[in-house]
Amino acid sequence: MRDVPSNSSPGVPERIWTVVAAIPVGRVATYGQVAELAGLPRGARAVGLAMARLPAGTRLPWHRVINATGKVSIPGAGGARQQTLLEAEGVAFVDGRVNLARVRWRP
Repeated sequence: MRDVPSNSSPGVPERIWTVVAAIPVGRVATYGQVAELAGLPRGARAVGLAMARLPAGTRLPWHRVINATGKVSIPGAGGARQQTLLEAEGVAFVDGRVNLARVRWRP
């Protein structure tokens, strides 16, 4: 898949990245949801690690992965960038959260 980083090897990170690549514009998925869809029940931390290992400049829509409470988990400038990217896709934040009932991806 073109959006999956080219240096990925078969295995857990590739499965996670494949799921993330499928999240449509204007939708979000939680770390736990991505884990389940990648066949990793209770693997939310593995998703976080795989996302942290993405190469700079990746085309993967990493910003569409948020925490289970509808918040951005990345601190500082990275989190602000994530929120800005989501807002540019039409995802609204109220008090720092998205309405998961409204914007959660349901494949």
